[in-house]
Amino acid sequence: MNSQQARSIEGRIGFLGAGSIVEAMLAGITKKGLVSPHHIVVSNRNNQERLDELAHTFSVQVTQDKLAVVQTCDILILAMKPKDAAEALMELRGTVRPGQLVISVIAGVATSLIEEWLGVECSIIRTMPNTSSAIGLSATGLACNRFVTEAQLQLATHLFEAIGTVYTVAEEELDIVTGLSGSGPAYIYYLVEAMVGAGAKAGLSRETARQLTLQTMLGAAHMLLDTSEDPALLRQKVTSPGGTTQAGLEVLESYQFQEAVISAILRATERSRELGAQYR
Repeated sequence: MNSQQARSIEGRIGFLGAGSIVEAMLAGITKKGLVSPHHIVVSNRNNQERLDELAHTFSVQVTQDKLAVVQTCDILILAMKPKDAAEALMELRGTVRPGQLVISVIAGVATSLIEEWLGVECSIIRTMPNTSSAIGLSATGLACNRFVTEAQLQLATHLFEAIGTVYTVAEEELDIVTGLSGSGPAYIYYLVEAMVGAGAKAGLSRETARQLTLQTMLGAAHMLLDTSEDPALLRQKVTSPGGTTQAGLEVLESYQFQEAVISAILRATERSRELGAQYR
């Protein structure tokens, strides 16, 4: 996206919530220059220290008055914890105006529930970015309710493209997106922890092990992206019979590595559904 495109979103954006995903989104949005920080306001329930931190870091406006956010902003981004969503949104019943766009990054909570809690028929887009939005490399899934216009969908897509790539899916698929790419960075970091730990245990300095691990992962990701080859084929190409790679893979197989990763993603997907089901 070029700088001219990055300046194209007009209006005020209000965040209801001030957690890690909001910080990541603020970092991506402000770095791209998509919206002036003076046109962004962030609120949370009672943590003024956290709001002051975000104000200092990103030069955005902050408040603990979420009603004021609804009244003054054109785009509302719901980013409270799932357990707090029902109470927080029912306190705002009837306040969302026609033409406002509501974007949710709340894991597991359906657009129909958000509409019910807000007490108005309104345009709601449910999304699942990940924390790589802070460096403009998020993979974001996006789903719309029946009131979202094509212009609003394009606006939301444009907003999230400033912090990575966007994939529009059916809402029933968004829990899978949550388990796969929403939680995905944590799986990668967990693998990096293990690889760096192994390198250090074998005798490398932790810094050398870290740099080798990160470059290896970066190279592997680019091989997948640039060649478009199947990962199984690339794996086979670097696995010589009786060699070191085969020896390592045999250990991973003995621990059912692939099955563990698949189970982790399926469990995260199930948990996303559970978070939403408790409100149905």
